[in-house]
Amino acid sequence: MSPRSGEGWRILQLADELAAKGEKFALATVVWRQAPSSGHEGARAIVTADGEIHGWIGGACAEPVVIREAQRVMAEGEPQLILLGAPDDFGHVPEGMLQVPMACQSEGALQVYIEPVLSAPRLVVVGRSPMATTLVDLASILGWRAELVDSHDFTADRVERDAIVIVATQGHDDEDTLERAVTADPAFVGLVASRKRGEAVLGYLADRGLDRESLQRVRFPVGVDLGHTTHNEIAVSVLAELVSLRAKGELERTATAVTEPPATAIDLVCGMTVPADETSRPFVYQGTTYYFCAPGCRTAFEKNPTAYL
Repeated sequence: MSPRSGEGWRILQLADELAAKGEKFALATVVWRQAPSSGHEGARAIVTADGEIHGWIGGACAEPVVIREAQRVMAEGEPQLILLGAPDDFGHVPEGMLQVPMACQSEGALQVYIEPVLSAPRLVVVGRSPMATTLVDLASILGWRAELVDSHDFTADRVERDAIVIVATQGHDDEDTLERAVTADPAFVGLVASRKRGEAVLGYLADRGLDRESLQRVRFPVGVDLGHTTHNEIAVSVLAELVSLRAKGELERTATAVTEPPATAIDLVCGMTVPADETSRPFVYQGTTYYFCAPGCRTAFEKNPTAYL
């Protein structure tokens, strides 16, 4: 759909809403088209982690490819420019671009840029010290969804599974606060404390019967070792470690992983990749089910299967 219709801007608004909620998705944008493709330059669509598509970037031939590649770029975290059409439509294909044959009856072609939009980290800092306040301020500057919570207001049900929880109560109700944090089972739990103090807190919780495997996930003392530092510098050291762990992919949770894409099949007539389900006009020949992008492809196969097998 042409961006002049306003649909493209609606998709960007939806992208902003999804990002604010911390949801992972991919944004697909048509950057070039060859008529008579139904996609138009500037048309946009969003593909969510579960494979749902919002918006319009092309017809029945292009959409399954875009969904499949969007699933891949979300899993890999790297953008991709895909070229959909006959090889003669593009000539030399530069390294790094992905060419997908598209021989639909429309004979159109598209270039679609797909970029993953990874959710901003969710950081919950529990405490009321100057260090805790500084940590929230610094994380917010990076675009993280950071929140400062007093230990008396902190409960496990306000922590998402992909959240990062930093317990920075620093002697004020450390044990009970850390127990609630561990019980919430977030992606990461860090305790701002010396090693001696941290061992004492975890030992106390172990004696109270808290699961030892869960306690072993608590990082303490959290933060990069910067030597003798001030309260505000401790906040810098904690954020530095979190940034490093995120860059290594160590703050990911399987709960937020991208859903496996549905099964696909190759349309033997035109070479397109299509969903291997009832939407792709299944036809059984000699005990094997074949799938097609359009009625014309299925009809051609029905008339002379051996020509395509």
